[in-house]
Amino acid sequence: MIQKVDTAAIEAPSDGQIYNAKVLQDFFKKLEENENLKNQKINIVHIGDSHIQGDLMTNEIRKNLQQKFGNAGRGLVFPYQLAKTNGSYNERFKSNRTWESYRNIHPFKSCPVGLSGIGLWRNTGGFVMEMNVKDPAYKFNTIKIITPQNQNMFDLAVSSKINSIQTTERKVITHKIKKGEVLGSIADKYNVSIEEIKRDNHLKGNNIRAGRTLKIATNETRSKTVSMSEFVPLTLESDSYTHYYNSENALSRIFLIPNKEASDFELNGIVLEKDAPGILYSGIGVNGAKYSDYNKYPLFFEQLKALHPDLLVFSLGTNESYDHLDAANYIQELREFIANIKAQKIDAPIIVMTPPPSLLRRKPNTYIDDYTRKIIDIAQKDGFAVWDLYDEFGGMSGIKQLKIQGLIGPDWVHYSKKGYEKQGNLFTQAFLKAYDNFKLKN
Repeated sequence: MIQKVDTAAIEAPSDGQIYNAKVLQDFFKKLEENENLKNQKINIVHIGDSHIQGDLMTNEIRKNLQQKFGNAGRGLVFPYQLAKTNGSYNERFKSNRTWESYRNIHPFKSCPVGLSGIGLWRNTGGFVMEMNVKDPAYKFNTIKIITPQNQNMFDLAVSSKINSIQTTERKVITHKIKKGEVLGSIADKYNVSIEEIKRDNHLKGNNIRAGRTLKIATNETRSKTVSMSEFVPLTLESDSYTHYYNSENALSRIFLIPNKEASDFELNGIVLEKDAPGILYSGIGVNGAKYSDYNKYPLFFEQLKALHPDLLVFSLGTNESYDHLDAANYIQELREFIANIKAQKIDAPIIVMTPPPSLLRRKPNTYIDDYTRKIIDIAQKDGFAVWDLYDEFGGMSGIKQLKIQGLIGPDWVHYSKKGYEKQGNLFTQAFLKAYDNFKLKN
């Protein structure tokens, strides 16, 4: 007996298009409604590995979609610099204190690893964390702080005030040592002790030489004004997921300071929004990450709700291939990842982006080829859409051409800025084509 094969389930996606785009219909309805009424924020969250952490591909998608649908803000940001790793060029963070950090790619540890895939924390206060937004397009009106269990750990400030205190200090004079003088005679002259002179001048013994100078703190006093900088906390509000502040004026700089009631300070992410409708495109990426790394930390999935995703995009698979993970186990990790998201009652449609072509130990990466085929095979059954980046960039046979065009980097795994921007532009084209097809049908 010949068994019939459901060809619809294994049909290859059309060239450059999003496969199984019918699952995006509700999202496209919301997008169309906002295009007409311009009355809401639409949240897209893109989760991945090092291809996403640098925010080159995602920044291109963000700019493209916001140009068409409106710029509602930058979305999720994270102080990658304080965790000693690379991040987006859009934001720069600095702090007067060092921070502890831990990434989800390492063995499981009881650290505050949540939404950003990287835990960042301090056990003592005394810090000022400054954030500067470099791109004027992403000045923000609202800033939201994401912490474990939404604890109130941070205050915000936009400026500091100078407090001046009047005090007194001992008058210090300079004494040039004359021939024949000893410490005792100099001490007697100024009515101070030998030990004080030795301490103030870092002398180990009593021997001194003529011609040298000594600093002498006399018993005379003089008035002194001490100026101290103090940050003025803003009044924060809170909802179920974040503590936040809204400003009438658009901001490009803000300071995070310790909340005086807190003893621990753990930061999982910051969301920047504008007082405008349109697209928020948040990128979450960790160098070296796999689906299994995100699956290790329940806090990631709990905090994902703070971004209110209307659409989820996944870009993972390169690092699984370096672990020689077979396609069946790769799909198992993908399905567990989706199940963990749905367990949080997040019902956003999903686009799975197949991993881009790469070499594995200087040979064609056949694992990526297997993952791509399997992702497409299960897409309809599992109810997600697929954008086939692997095929768009030439698959196994096209990788040399990527090198000639300057699109792939010297490690044959990561891409150049030009390469990531091309990926972002191709995805945008496929996305908008699927959206236009939806509008034509409706």
